[in-house]
Amino acid sequence: MNAQFKKGVLELVVLESVRQRDMYGYELVEEVSKVVDVNEGTIYPLLKRLTNEHYFETYLRESTEGPPRKYYHLTAAGVLYRDALEAEWNQLTEKVGQFLKECRNG
Repeated sequence: MNAQFKKGVLELVVLESVRQRDMYGYELVEEVSKVVDVNEGTIYPLLKRLTNEHYFETYLRESTEGPPRKYYHLTAAGVLYRDALEAEWNQLTEKVGQFLKECRNG
């Protein structure tokens, strides 16, 4: 996938994944990778930024497989931001789709 396409949609996919249920970092990498090929080096800086912007809250939960894990929870502001991104995404894909259709039928 084109790197610029991936960068543009990554936030929306991350926000939607956490909206579905709280997740810890590596779990989120695995979930997002089902849609967009990413690695931890891409996801963790994004999680930090979205947390600093108050779209996520974090909490620790004990793990049976090692140290406690930091979970990400979508805040009310995060839900509004996610909804706005989805609206922008839908508008963009509709406009691009229409443009391509018109060019083909040109």
